[in-house]
Amino acid sequence: MPRPHLHRLAAGLAGAVALTSMAAFGAVGSASAADTGASVATKAAPKAKGVRSLATLLAADKGFDRNGQDFDIAEAAIMLVLEERPKSPVGLVADGKQPLTVFVPTDLAFKRLVADLTGKHAGTEHQTVRKLTRLVDVKTLETVLLYHVVTRSLASPYILDATADRESLTTAIGADIGLRPDRKTVRLVDADPNDLDPRLVPELIDINRGNRQVAHGINRVLRPADL
Repeated sequence: MPRPHLHRLAAGLAGAVALTSMAAFGAVGSASAADTGASVATKAAPKAKGVRSLATLLAADKGFDRNGQDFDIAEAAIMLVLEERPKSPVGLVADGKQPLTVFVPTDLAFKRLVADLTGKHAGTEHQTVRKLTRLVDVKTLETVLLYHVVTRSLASPYILDATADRESLTTAIGADIGLRPDRKTVRLVDADPNDLDPRLVPELIDINRGNRQVAHGINRVLRPADL
């Protein structure tokens, strides 16, 4: 049986959608301390020089498969948004010159989200994408994706340093995610206090390191609203 909060999904994310005026991206290329969290921005992060985009990295995969630890569903979600909203800031993942950090949910993370919202097994990766598009519209999906984006390049030493100080990062929709130590990894505190927080997957940290766009794999989808 579906979770009681399923019918609240669109309404719950509506507030987060309202935040997506893209003000954070309006200042892309000149991110201030307010763009990334005041305390975190005071630290000097090394400047990456490579310009291989995250889109290029994601496209190198062979598509839907049985590997729950890659990012086929995330790539499909990005493409779905850009097909309907070609000018979406989500498209910046294809611009390797734009510094970004993306906390990318694994395929298993998206399956967990769909199963949590519907109360049913998510099925294959392709089936998970189909179910996801029935649960949320493209604008909401765009907001969820942007909640995983920070407009600076932050490799793991920088993330771990900020985590030790229990700091926060401001995402592309203007809402924060907290960084908390959790055993041997990092827990990301999102806007939903009732469900398990995502954690960095140790084997999927610093994807695309050395480039201006870096990613860290996470085991659950960040939620920009209390569902």
